Amino acid sequence: MTLNTAVPRLCRAPAAITTTLTVAAAVMLALWTGSASAQNGPQLGLQRVELNAGMHRIDAQVAQSPQERQIGLMHRKEMPAHEGMLFVFEQPATQCFWMKNTLLPLTAAFVADDGTIVNLADMKPQTLDSHCSAQPVRYVLEMNQGWFAKRSIKAGAKLQGALFRRP
Repeated sequence: MTLNTAVPRLCRAPAAITTTLTVAAAVMLALWTGSASAQNGPQLGLQRVELNAGMHRIDAQVAQSPQERQIGLMHRKEMPAHEGMLFVFEQPATQCFWMKNTLLPLTAAFVADDGTIVNLADMKPQTLDSHCSAQPVRYVLEMNQGWFAKRSIKAGAKLQGALFRRP
């Protein structure tokens, strides 16, 4: 074997390994992103928490993992009046929401650590319009659109619940 024939063989092996690794990475990425976007039904089995807005009880599903928050209330065709979804983030930040694949008109309440509603935003179904908190918050509560208005609950009102109790 001469040096001229050995060099091309050595060069081909790393290229084959690189191609194999690239294909494997692409497959893993497709599987990972596919699992998040392949959600074509509502997520109904999340943990729940009871909240109160004055005398009004709220039964909220809790979305706290990145995937749970990403899916949110997508694909739900209906939601009982006293139910909602509470999005829980690791730390306060400006939170922005949109309504991709969300069939219900919703109102988002952006909520501070102590349960105070910072601001409310009505959101139209199946739009990519961004609705953001007026200041950094850790919690966002989505309810059927009109729920807060019918109960005269506005920015500055306080929600009560175990998540908002601080030692």
